[in-house]
Amino acid sequence: MPVTLSASRSAAARAELDRAAAMAKAAKEAAVVLPVEGRRNVLVTSALPYVNNVPHLGNIIGCVLSGDAFARYCRLRGHNVLYVCGTDEYGTATETKAMEEGCSPREICDKYHAIHKEVYEWFDISFDIFGRTSSPQQTEVCQGIFLKLLENNWLSENTMQQVCGSTPCVRDTDHLFLELPLLREKLEKYIDETSVAGSWSQNAIHATNAWLKEGLKPRCITRDLKWGVPVPHEKYKDKVFYVWFDAPIGYISITSCYTPEWEKWWKNPENVELYQFMGKDNVPFHTVMFPSTLLGTGENWTLMKTISVTEYLNYESGKFSKTKGIGVFGNDAKSTNIPPEVWRYYLLTNRPEASDTLFTWTDLQAKCNNELLNNLGNFINRVLSFIAKPEETGYGSVVPDSPDVDSHTLTQSLAETIGKLIDQYIDAMDKVKIKHGLKIVMAISSEGNAYLQESQFWKLYKQDLGSCATVMKTSVGLVYLLACLLEPFMPTFSRDVLQQLNLCPQEHLSFCDEKGEIEKAKRPWDLIPSGHRIGKPAPLFKGLENDAVKGLREKFAGSQAERKLRTQVAAKLEATNI
Repeated sequence: MPVTLSASRSAAARAELDRAAAMAKAAKEAAVVLPVEGRRNVLVTSALPYVNNVPHLGNIIGCVLSGDAFARYCRLRGHNVLYVCGTDEYGTATETKAMEEGCSPREICDKYHAIHKEVYEWFDISFDIFGRTSSPQQTEVCQGIFLKLLENNWLSENTMQQVCGSTPCVRDTDHLFLELPLLREKLEKYIDETSVAGSWSQNAIHATNAWLKEGLKPRCITRDLKWGVPVPHEKYKDKVFYVWFDAPIGYISITSCYTPEWEKWWKNPENVELYQFMGKDNVPFHTVMFPSTLLGTGENWTLMKTISVTEYLNYESGKFSKTKGIGVFGNDAKSTNIPPEVWRYYLLTNRPEASDTLFTWTDLQAKCNNELLNNLGNFINRVLSFIAKPEETGYGSVVPDSPDVDSHTLTQSLAETIGKLIDQYIDAMDKVKIKHGLKIVMAISSEGNAYLQESQFWKLYKQDLGSCATVMKTSVGLVYLLACLLEPFMPTFSRDVLQQLNLCPQEHLSFCDEKGEIEKAKRPWDLIPSGHRIGKPAPLFKGLENDAVKGLREKFAGSQAERKLRTQVAAKLEATNI
């Protein structure tokens, strides 16, 4: 009998586990984002960071953080969004790094993929999937595209000379080439139409035109390496695809890792808009090479609609350099104890959209103290702290009513200004002018501070309770509005403010055209109902002191190797003193 009971329990337990697994699988499948008929479907990619090093702040703002801000904005607007990225893992640089560290290319990729993932998680990047190119799906998709190009006669063979062997010697080797000159007509038609319709950034147009003006040449797509996607051709079976051919296909293969229905995103140009974010060095690969590759297959691919390109973010008196280890790297940012929200804000306000910009510690300090602490944080804390005051001095944490708002001249004037700023914000962000969009939201915060000062609400509370209630109900609505508008830029800040307002994150405005929420946002006094009880106010930002900034500048001076040496010397001195 005990055996039967035990077996019965075991079977029941297995059945329960099976049900739980089935539910988990169903939940995962339900969470997969696919294009929806009748909605605006936006596919966002950030240039795949190379896997042989830790990303520095210039890499992070150049593609990843910019793409994240736009993807979050699109979700805020109620669009259907898929945000894709991952590590670019094949090629010579990976093999070289593996030799340097005495391990295999796979081991180096595993190591740095994990580092990249951890860095982006700390920065609160909202990828739907962060994958990698060294996957079976990459091989399948890449080889499939190659075979279509071969079938359509867009490939040619030619001989190149290269240096081979442990003792270098020059030898001839045959390679396959993509015939870009033959694809020129298809490519130029695509560029002429899409660069206008998609409002390509000027630096992208300039870099693309420079390549076209120079004259398109056949481009080699194979390499004599072991670490890469094998070429499915008998003559070239010992070669792999060149990384510039292989890497952009990674966007597609990573999506195929996310869902087996990946073609609904990548072969659906009528219903999907593709936005791509990158640094300026990557432009020709995305505006010339990748489109030519897809056009050459003759299939109905989703081609890029809009490309957003950044210039360089330089560091103090020089340049960020992964090779030399100069600058602040992703894992360094965490070690500064400066919150990710402050880093996100600084990098996005300093985004090098039209020209190179400069990172300096004093500029970071100024933006933190003057813009975040004294402008944004000050406005929110003044409003919520006053509402939270006990009755007789405040509102006992309860949002007051404002029956006379339509006749309150100062409030109506504010609403007119805020309405115009909201329209400008949406226009800027729709056009991927991310830095300008953030600047406009901060202007709304400045208007809120000016409104508080001009109203002199602390006097109104004693002299005109009706007007004071109008000012505070309008101001708490502005706090809510700021939390919503700043979510694409500072998501943790947004969550913290909603918590202080005693609202759950799901309750924020979507700014969806169909719901009319843009017009609602222009009446801030209507955003939080009378009688709503707010949570406990708390400071949202801390100032950066001069001594701390000086210490950070000294800590991150020179290269990573020099910093490591300084740390070792300091440790020895400390041990000697003991």
